[in-house]
Amino acid sequence: MTDSVLQVRPLDGAMPARCAVIEPARLRSVCEAARANHERLVALWGSDETTRGGGYALHLALAQRAGLLWLSVPLPPEHPRYPGIADIFPSANRMQRAAYDLCGIHAQDNPDHRKWLRHRAWPGGVFPLRKGFDSASRFPPSDDRYPFVKVEGEGVHEIPVGPVHAGTIEPGHFRFSIVGEKILRLEERLGYKHKGIEKRFESMTLEEGARLAGRVSGDSTVAFAWAYAMAVEGASGTEAPRRALELRAVLLEIERIANHLGDLGYLGNDVALSFGFFQFWRLKEDLLRLCAALFGHRYLMDLIVPGGIARDLPRGGAEQLLERLDAIRAEVATLKSIYDEHAGAQDRFIMTGQVSADLAEKLGLCGMAGRASGIWRDLRVDYPIQPYQRMAVRMANHTRGDVAARASVRFDELAESARLIQALVAGLSSGDIRVPLDATPGGRRGVGWIEGWRGDVLVALETAEGNRIHRLHPHDPSWQNWPVLERAVTGNIVPDFPLINKSFNLSYSGHDL
Repeated sequence: MTDSVLQVRPLDGAMPARCAVIEPARLRSVCEAARANHERLVALWGSDETTRGGGYALHLALAQRAGLLWLSVPLPPEHPRYPGIADIFPSANRMQRAAYDLCGIHAQDNPDHRKWLRHRAWPGGVFPLRKGFDSASRFPPSDDRYPFVKVEGEGVHEIPVGPVHAGTIEPGHFRFSIVGEKILRLEERLGYKHKGIEKRFESMTLEEGARLAGRVSGDSTVAFAWAYAMAVEGASGTEAPRRALELRAVLLEIERIANHLGDLGYLGNDVALSFGFFQFWRLKEDLLRLCAALFGHRYLMDLIVPGGIARDLPRGGAEQLLERLDAIRAEVATLKSIYDEHAGAQDRFIMTGQVSADLAEKLGLCGMAGRASGIWRDLRVDYPIQPYQRMAVRMANHTRGDVAARASVRFDELAESARLIQALVAGLSSGDIRVPLDATPGGRRGVGWIEGWRGDVLVALETAEGNRIHRLHPHDPSWQNWPVLERAVTGNIVPDFPLINKSFNLSYSGHDL
């Protein structure tokens, strides 16, 4: 899709981003052209523009070769509707349903109009992201008979799992249709802990929003906080200091390492290799304790703020961090050889939960899981911002798309993240770590787009007068990847579901905004 197709204008910021406005009648043709050009849908959301003299709007973020395109579609205040695009971009289905639940904008001709987020929390006809909605409203619970798809046939029966689980994970419902132990179909239902985060942002200043952004998904706090800071800095014209950008990258790679360590341990646990579980979690715990000692928080919350970072690496901290990384790299290399040579683990890993490259491309699988299925995409490589522009990131990848491939990508990314941190710390710039945030008028836009450990994290910001937030949409890559998990388990046995699920390890919190 070229500029001759759309009238676009650039957005200020650290990454290549542009915006365009089109009429609803052009939406499908634009999306069809984007799909034909191998562009992908990153996010879809709605907004209420009635307080600005308009109606409503549908927004899409499309990943193009030249960068990110923020596409807006104005909709009328009465009966806001647009032509659905889930047949073009399958990952749009749940996003379209969520946009209706929250804003009341309707995707026409979409075959799936089941509510996605409402559950029993608020009645039909009430849309909490409309500006006139009172966030203090309370509603009595109503019947909630969600129409799961039924699979019929001789010997077919269902296993409902969740939404309350035996562990401490957040709630999600998984409805299995099976014959014997073989999974014929999995249908997910999420959104049980809709937290009202997007509504909460609308009452905040740009500086206040940083704290909430870091809590969209606790295991991706650095990615969301950096994406938020990038969006605010782009909208306000603020340029963070070079040292702050380098330290942001250090924090992001630490977050990637910590999550891969934990998940590699869980993968061992799910195949009865408890030794691997304990060893990887010992390494993760050592790293989290070091984070607390160096930066004041185990999970690195509240460190990245618009304009820079809130806390510098302390004296002697570089040496401690490099020493810990050397130890982790050595032990992980040994553990990798144990995993690779363990016949029981490899028997469970190989060809389990396989996602082909064709299916991954069609459904929009992204991030680490996409790279394990032959999808060569990584924002640190494709659209590098500082300091990644000078780091020559080595993209980890695989082609088989099974549990073994996703474990292999995690091992490779862990080693690469350690290399990047060592290079960044060794060449860390001197100077300030934070600059004041410039005053920002209403009506400005900013976008943050970061390669978090699961995949690309997006924050799209529209400002209001007085350095405040008019609308902010944070988007987790789990929106794209949850539907792929349904396909990955088909044909596998029920006991392998926990293993396949953990090999993706998708976010409930980042999805249930």
